[in-house]
Amino acid sequence: MQTDKKLSGRVALIAGASSGIGAATALALVEEGASVAIAARRMPRLEALAERIRERGGEVLPIEADVSDEAQAAAMVQRTIGDFGRLDMLLCVAGVGVAAPFRNTTIAEYREMVEVNFLGLLYPIHAALPAMQRQGAGHIVIVSSGTGRYIHPSTVYSGTKHAASAMAESLRREIGRDGIRVTCIEPGAVRTEFTSHMRASVREAVEQRLGDMEQLEAADIAAAILYAVTQPRRVNVNILTLYPNEQA
Repeated sequence: MQTDKKLSGRVALIAGASSGIGAATALALVEEGASVAIAARRMPRLEALAERIRERGGEVLPIEADVSDEAQAAAMVQRTIGDFGRLDMLLCVAGVGVAAPFRNTTIAEYREMVEVNFLGLLYPIHAALPAMQRQGAGHIVIVSSGTGRYIHPSTVYSGTKHAASAMAESLRREIGRDGIRVTCIEPGAVRTEFTSHMRASVREAVEQRLGDMEQLEAADIAAAILYAVTQPRRVNVNILTLYPNEQA
């Protein structure tokens, strides 16, 4: 790897890296010289991404982990530090959603969204903070959603994303003096596999609502993340909100 790249010598852990925004972010960070640990539940997807990274000359560690499980989240952080010796960036990208009104969402779906979208942030951040504080530097990137700032007809999903966005800003104020930066990314509609995990009726309603609108690409969000993490240490990019031109 060339040593004049912006992230040479830096180590990033991307939680939720098996597809979409997480995978695109891993590739973008590697292009700028970072070593990456990529974590998700789908190990075959991680292995395929790891192979792409190695073909580009990057250093990568795939880790099978469920961020909604406290022990697994802590273990992925410790394995990253154990293998690379440090942790400079933690990127919390994993998320699930049911874009449906409250009355059309099941208790099981409520629980999964809270566990992945909120507890799935708390667990890895809690595990990573001590190492970053010892280093006197670090960067936490939380991928929330535009629904974390604006009201959308997806009550529980929006609630988890409001919580994520609020936590990001509160955490930034709390740990900024430790040299640790916190960035919250709030995307609108992005063309990923996100809707493929929804119930058919919900997925069809979302697809009908989006229509033929040109959505953002995962690479657009990765570029925003790369912008945030390559700023001088004195600069904290607090919030980046990105929407497709056509999305209201």
